Amino acid sequence: MSVLSYAQKIGQALMVPVAALPAAAVLMGIGYWADPDGWGANSQFAALLIKSGGAIIDNMGLLFAVGVAFGLSKDKHGSAALSGLIGYYVVTTLLSPASVAQLQHIDASQVPAAFGKINNQFIGILIGVISAELYNRFYQVELPKALSFFSGKRLVPIIVSFVMMAVAFILLYVWPHIFNALVGFGESIKDLGAFGAAIYGFFNRLLIPVGLHHALNSVFWFDAAGINDLGSYWAGELLNGAGGTAGMYMAGFFPCMMFGLPAAAMAIIHCAKPEKKKAAASLMGAAAICAFICGVTEPFEFAFMFLAPALYLVYAILYGVFAAVTVALGFRAGFSFSAGLTDLVFSASLPAHAKTWMILPLGIAAAIVFYLV
Repeated sequence: MSVLSYAQKIGQALMVPVAALPAAAVLMGIGYWADPDGWGANSQFAALLIKSGGAIIDNMGLLFAVGVAFGLSKDKHGSAALSGLIGYYVVTTLLSPASVAQLQHIDASQVPAAFGKINNQFIGILIGVISAELYNRFYQVELPKALSFFSGKRLVPIIVSFVMMAVAFILLYVWPHIFNALVGFGESIKDLGAFGAAIYGFFNRLLIPVGLHHALNSVFWFDAAGINDLGSYWAGELLNGAGGTAGMYMAGFFPCMMFGLPAAAMAIIHCAKPEKKKAAASLMGAAAICAFICGVTEPFEFAFMFLAPALYLVYAILYGVFAAVTVALGFRAGFSFSAGLTDLVFSASLPAHAKTWMILPLGIAAAIVFYLV
């Protein structure tokens, strides 16, 4: 089986957990509308919705570990999903900052920042794949009569537990290098202006399938390299630490998420096979609403990223293009959650905002380009 074919199988396996993401996005979107200032601090109803949706979005790595293990298993048995769950907990527990400090005999303050981001989609998918392969290999194994209780499907979680100990040991030394390499890459492009914003926008989307976009985000949105674009914008500052204007690494996401992505969803519905149009409309329609209102895009992206990787590459390129265009034209906006209508409305009152009205022509342009491409 080719790498592309296997990636497509992973994409198909992901459709089960991905189907839960629109529900999370709708809950969070309504919650943010109900209490846009306090995010639940001023409204018990809003807090209930936001926390409920966040419980799904914040645990995507876990969902993917379970979903991929189940989806790639030969007989689609719950034992495969249980194996993925056990594998995920073993790895993420062993690689939590507290555990790493103990394993390496260092102070908690010296633990690499990479382990604070170990609960990500990349880890979830990796564990799901390994768990599924182990399940398919051992779920029919029969042990001697004295150990027959542990035969077959009951044997797999035991094997997965031990294998994941080895996986965690490898990641203990490999994961920080992967994370730090991405941080270093981000630092190398931070002074390139609009072109740097384009590169960042492209790689931000491109790395979402494996959850490694957080490493780049720490460089541009937060204070890993002195930029702190998100913090600067909401603090009322006009300039970020890289010498650019605050919001320049967030503004390009607004036309793409609010207009480009819904148009792309319409294009997928339009091009779907007749027998698949209802299913496509259901998933893509919900994804489009979520993206426009609150900037949650994962339901859309994970629906096709592994099924059509070439198309996803084009999708990431379009983000880069619009990131450069927005910076060059002087449009500035920021978000505290994501680039949806909710954050646009409330960020437009802050000092660093600029030419917010341009969201309409930029959004129309993004919608046309995303739909046609």
